Amino acid sequence: MRGRVIGGSHLSLCFSMLLIIVHGVKLGLMSGFVRVVAVSGLQNQPIINAIIDGDDIIYRDYIDISIAVGTPKGRVVPMIRDAEKMNFAEIEKTINSLAKKANNGLLSIDEMAGGSFTISNGGVYGSLLSTPIINPPQSAILGKHSIVNKLMVAGGEIKARPMMYVALTYDHRLIDGREAVFFLRRIKDVVEDPRRLLLDI
Repeated sequence: MRGRVIGGSHLSLCFSMLLIIVHGVKLGLMSGFVRVVAVSGLQNQPIINAIIDGDDIIYRDYIDISIAVGTPKGRVVPMIRDAEKMNFAEIEKTINSLAKKANNGLLSIDEMAGGSFTISNGGVYGSLLSTPIINPPQSAILGKHSIVNKLMVAGGEIKARPMMYVALTYDHRLIDGREAVFFLRRIKDVVEDPRRLLLDI
């Protein structure tokens, strides 16, 4: 699944400026994806946030997003608890705090334990496409990749547009292809046009 990285770039720029002025943080791509996944994607397809426990399927009533963070000693996966209740600024501040702790080796076990869904960002290492590995007992993981210019048809013309591939690896015992594709399409639609998230459409 692919799409333009940010549609409505003027809207994105306005939000970035307002976040800096009001909250003192820049709007990062990861915080945007966390918000889109937590509020839009997983709430629209709750099966992707569920787990298999023996013979039971457990639907979680919370969304804890694990994010992969690169450190000098390797990658760690701290967690943003109750991400669905957080706004962009709170998510961005939490990501910044976790990244600083990770780089300084100060993450606690509690900050890395659990998580109901993971977002990995191989794009920071130049990856154009990969297959992320599920972190059990989670049922799915979303991989983000590098943003590169690609030729596409827009308005009957061939244009170079910034594009990003995203990949969803999921447990097929629990999640059907239909739910996975609907989830990815929802992510694509909201990332291309963030107004959908604001207007809940």
